[in-house]
Amino acid sequence: MLKPVRAKPSRPSAQRSRAGLKQRLRNYFALHFHVLTTTLAQLGRSLGGNLMTIMVIGIALALPATLHVFLSKVDSLGASWQTSAQVSLFLQAKLPAQGLAGLTTELNSWPEIGSLEYISPEQALEEFKKTSGLGDALELLDQNPLPGVMLVNPALAFQAPVAVEALRQRLSQRSEVDLAQLDLEWLQRLHGLIRLAERAVLLWGGLLALAVLFIIGNTIRLAIQSRHDEIEVIKLIGGSDGFIRRPFLYNGMWFGLFGGLLAWLLVSVLLVNLDQPVRQLAELYGSNFSLGLVDAKTTLLLLVLGPLFGLLGAWSATGRHLRAIEPS
Repeated sequence: MLKPVRAKPSRPSAQRSRAGLKQRLRNYFALHFHVLTTTLAQLGRSLGGNLMTIMVIGIALALPATLHVFLSKVDSLGASWQTSAQVSLFLQAKLPAQGLAGLTTELNSWPEIGSLEYISPEQALEEFKKTSGLGDALELLDQNPLPGVMLVNPALAFQAPVAVEALRQRLSQRSEVDLAQLDLEWLQRLHGLIRLAERAVLLWGGLLALAVLFIIGNTIRLAIQSRHDEIEVIKLIGGSDGFIRRPFLYNGMWFGLFGGLLAWLLVSVLLVNLDQPVRQLAELYGSNFSLGLVDAKTTLLLLVLGPLFGLLGAWSATGRHLRAIEPS
């Protein structure tokens, strides 16, 4: 049996189909652009009342953003932590120079180790004479009682207390090492405080994000109520819920975007005003730490989460209230 052969669409028909698709896409984006600009103009015409909403959103977003920036700045102090989290290796008293060179070469190849510093017995004795005030008494000694010391600075990726302790235990097993010493108490407290602060920022940020959603949702709810009659007319002539919802979604997005920009501005002003006092405090501890400006990650989060919260809040409000409006 012969199979029927499908006729291929003619080239003019295919061209008309592609042209129709392009026209539909053009109309789709033109409609969204029109709604986008229209809602922005409406926001500007009612700037007095809308400004209060934007300020509340900006302050709500600025609070967790400020804590996030401070925590990220504390993380930038990793270089100074690395120096403080040293493992002190007290070497064997009669370790030959060849053994010291071999130990240094091998330790430099370990990924857990960022840098090494060797203090010879002579250097240690001279430093002890200067700091102890017992220089005359030490001159009476027949031999130097101090051993050579290797200061091991862990790499930044191995700064956690568990990782540093594991490194100390591994180093203590070396035959060239007499004692491997590490004070972990301050490091454990520091990491504990940082983890607590990070958890607090997440919880606080989550609560304030809910507050932003409620604020935007309530604002959109009031806008829906003020346009109740208009929405009824649109439904009477066949307008879909998606068509009615679109301007309210863009309204929520604008509220979130401007709230995010205001939050960025507030955090920037706060950092600028606190930078000089923080510099002066850091100099007292021999550090050149400064707050600087808002980092790119925080800026991106504010510019993305602000409009996203606005869309979510507007979507929630329109979904609940548009269904309650039916033409009578």
